[in-house]
Amino acid sequence: MTAPAPSIDLPDKLYFRIGEVAKLVGVKPYVLRYWETEFSILRPGKTRSKHRLYRRKDVETLLEIRRLLYGERYTIEGAKRRLRESGRLSDAPDTLAEIRAELHALARLLSREPTTEPTPLVIGERARK
Repeated sequence: MTAPAPSIDLPDKLYFRIGEVAKLVGVKPYVLRYWETEFSILRPGKTRSKHRLYRRKDVETLLEIRRLLYGERYTIEGAKRRLRESGRLSDAPDTLAEIRAELHALARLLSREPTTEPTPLVIGERARK
C-alpha cells in the first residue's frame, strides 16, 4: 500500500496558470508539458493566446503523478498503470464531459425561437426600413 499524498492547500480557484501549477506541484513548467504528452488524462485548456489553464482536478492529478514518480519511485509506465488501476486514468474519453456538452448543445437548440417564414415581398411594393 502506498502512502497518501501530502495534503497541499490549493487556492480556491477554477483555473491555474502553468507557473502557478509548477510551484504547487514542485516541478518546472517543462516537466508539466512533458507529463501532458505521457498521461492522456492531462488535457489543460488553452486561452486564445495558447496559455495553458489547468483545472483543480488536473492539479490534483499532477500531485498524484509527482507522488508516484518522485515519492514512490515509479517509472512513467508504472505510474500510468497505478493511475489506471485506481480509476483515475482510462483510455476511454471523459464520458461525463461529453454528455454534459451534448446536453448543453441540446438545451441551446431547444431554447431557440421557432423560425418564422419571412413575409414575401409583393412586386411593386417597396421594402420599408
